[in-house]
Formats: sequence, C-alpha cells, structure tokens
Amino acid sequence: MRVRVALLGLGEAGAEIAGDLVAAGVDVRGYDPAVGPPAGVDPRSDEADAVRDADLVLSVNSAHDARPALANALPALAPGTLWADLNTAAPAVKAALVRQLTGRDVAVADVALMAPVPGRGLRTPMLVSGPGAARYAEILTGFGAAVTVQPGPAGEAISRKLLRSVFYKGLAAAVVEALAAAEAAGCAPWLRADISAELAGFDERTIDRLVDGTHRHARRRADEMSAASEHLAGLGVQPRIATAARDLLIALRDRESRS
Repeated sequence: MRVRVALLGLGEAGAEIAGDLVAAGVDVRGYDPAVGPPAGVDPRSDEADAVRDADLVLSVNSAHDARPALANALPALAPGTLWADLNTAAPAVKAALVRQLTGRDVAVADVALMAPVPGRGLRTPMLVSGPGAARYAEILTGFGAAVTVQPGPAGEAISRKLLRSVFYKGLAAAVVEALAAAEAAGCAPWLRADISAELAGFDERTIDRLVDGTHRHARRRADEMSAASEHLAGLGVQPRIATAARDLLIALRDRESRS
C-alpha cells in the first residue's frame, strides 16, 4: 500500500519536499492558501481536506501557523495518523501540539530541518524527537531522507537546532555588521581575508579559548567593544552586534566584581 502524505504549506521548502516525495512514488496531497501545488500533488481545499485520508502529515508552513494548522486539520485527522511539524518554532509550540492532540490516537514528530531545504529537498538532514519520531524516521528514510532520531519529547529536536542557530545566525550577523563597517572604512578585502583565516582554524580548543577568554578578560573586552561600537557609529553603521557583545561583557564583568 502506498504511503499517503499530506503537505500543509507549499512554499519553497514544502514544494521541494513534496516534489521529491512524488518522484519517490508517494501519494501526496497538499494545501497552501497562497500557492498552488507542484506537479503530481493532489490539490486540496483546506487543511482538513488535505489530511482526511493521509497517513503522515507534514506541517511546513511557519512557526506562527503551526498551531492553527493543527487546529484547522483536527476535525478530519483519522486515528493512527502521524503529525510531523517541520516548522522552526519554539520548543513550547511543539509541546503544545502534543497537548492539542491529547486523547486522540495521533502521534507528533518534532522535526528540525538542520540545513536549508532549497537544493536539498527531502535530502535535507533532519533531527526528530517526540512520540512519533521512530515512525517518522522509518517512513521518511524509506524515501531517501536523512533522519536522525533524538531521544526525548517533542521540542527536544527543535531545541537543539535553535541553540545551534544562536551561534550560526549570530556569527552571520556579526560578519555582516563587521564587513559593512569595513566597507565604510575602506578595508573590506582585508577584513574578509582575516575572518576567513580565523574561521578556517576553528576547532574545539578554539571554543574553549573563546569561552575562557570572554570570562577572564570581560572588563578589558567590554571597553574594547564600547570603542568598537563608537567606531561603527562614526562610520555610519548601526552597531547592533557590537553593542550586544559589549552589553554581555559588561554583565560578565559586573558579575565577576560582585563574586
């Protein structure tokens, strides 16, 4: 029997995943209020219509829409359906989905997409937790997906992704801000090469040095980042990341002085 999958959300990520599932021979139906489905996907009129005959539901809309999508689909969810939420929502949202389904035979899989979906589609690395994690992994790996089960409740997988995002997105924001200031100062090529060389040498010892040095030298570094913030402002670049770093260092400095 072919697995029947419903896609709720057919934007950039949902459409690629849906297309890969169709290519793998999966019976796919989908709904998105803003866009039509890709070729091979059975168009449905709303969430309830999309899930009424599905074995697996992939909610790939947005963090804001994660709970409303389930609420709209709930009347038509059949016992035994697996609800997989692929949205980058807070762990509390994933836990709320489980509570919404209390008393119903519908398991939840908290799916964290660990890389951008465009260009990868179904091959995007996925970390999954919650009561439906094992079943989700069994179904999706059969179609070529890379799924790793993370033991724990719904919310555990997305928690790990969000913790990693603090570093990755924070690093990206710092690079963007620093290069903008370097452009204004006329030394962007130098700074780009310097950043590249530093990142190429990162290892676990680097992380230890960053953490230890930040705590040990908080007072001096707070002064340094105050100066950096003033310099960026003088260059016409708003120092969002620089001032955030300054404020963290000041908090560490003050905590150390009280201990």
